[in-house]
Amino acid sequence: MPIDPHSIRQRFPLLTRQVHGKPLVYLDNAATTQKPEGVLEAMDHYYRALNSNIHRGVYTLAQEATDRYEEVRQAVARFLHAPAAHEIIFTRGTTESINLVAQSFGQRYLREGDEVVVSVMEHHSNIVPWQLACQRSGARLKVLGIDGQGRLDMDALDAILGERTRLLALTQVSNVTGRIHPVREIIRKAHALDIPVLIDGAQSAPHLAVDVQELDCDFFAFSGHKAYGPMGIGVLYGKERWLEEMPPWQGGGEMIDRVTFEETTYNELPYKFEAGTPAVAEALGLKAALDFMEAVGMPGLHALETELMAHAWKKLEGFPGMRLYSAVEDNAGVISFLLDGIHPYDLGTLLDRFGIAVRTGHHCAQPLMDHWGVPGTVRLSVAAYNTTEEIDIFAEALEKCAAILA
Repeated sequence: MPIDPHSIRQRFPLLTRQVHGKPLVYLDNAATTQKPEGVLEAMDHYYRALNSNIHRGVYTLAQEATDRYEEVRQAVARFLHAPAAHEIIFTRGTTESINLVAQSFGQRYLREGDEVVVSVMEHHSNIVPWQLACQRSGARLKVLGIDGQGRLDMDALDAILGERTRLLALTQVSNVTGRIHPVREIIRKAHALDIPVLIDGAQSAPHLAVDVQELDCDFFAFSGHKAYGPMGIGVLYGKERWLEEMPPWQGGGEMIDRVTFEETTYNELPYKFEAGTPAVAEALGLKAALDFMEAVGMPGLHALETELMAHAWKKLEGFPGMRLYSAVEDNAGVISFLLDGIHPYDLGTLLDRFGIAVRTGHHCAQPLMDHWGVPGTVRLSVAAYNTTEEIDIFAEALEKCAAILA
């Protein structure tokens, strides 16, 4: 039975508000999604009924909160089809997850003359941590390019991976173009050379069914706030063999086994990488978000977004002066574009006067913008609560804005 986006959006309180006297049309979901009522209720309930620090308390509140928190880890493991819950590390988001691997894996494995490979389509969060790791170790950062169709250059991949490559870090879905990369094939190629692979799943986890065992990735990172959950909570999945060998990246409470002034021994997985008081309310909000996505069903969510994208594509591809930087095929809900002679900031600002929220700028992907020779783009990105009517409102407003700005 088809899913009705109108019934889905009723679960999202913020979508009822107005902007500049017009109904909000929220099309900036690649930056962050709105939150369903269940997420807000889960976080509120924690502070009203469970608030306590977890893991070490022997009293009822602490034990109840600990149980609920660890249930989230189990839920994330199921969501990603991870083999074991102790392979799930909680972080503040994708950025922190990647920094954790860059620092810890880098400390353990990167040496002068080694290489780390990223692509030109990466978010800054999957570039800068590796630059820093290379600066610390004397390793070198190498960049995989794209072909004329905006796909990763698979022929160049074979040449760029070599005996000095220690890790390949790659986004599964571009946050600029929405392109879904063939990461399973890429991982297979890398593993044939004994090269581990980190997948940035910030844009894929909200849109695609993710199975880390089927992908066979060594690390997978995603953020709660891009997947209908709260800000301040994220996930790093890592294969046990790597996590066991990697050193802790932060010191403090929870990640220790025993501390003396002469020596410290570290806790078992996953706590070895979770120093300090965690974001418990945010973790419970994340579970509520995963519950929402699983209740609707990832195939159903993807089908809704595919229909929306097809509708948006029809509205945009024949638009006068339109330059599209996305393709309709292999796309997870993102269209980036420019209108000839109009700066993206001007267009985004004027669209806001019509109640429409889109993202403008370089989208934390300046190397890709440099590759195209543009300062930035306008980015439309959809979620399951968006409707074809909203796409129509956007298209009508775009015509008016283009006439004004021309």
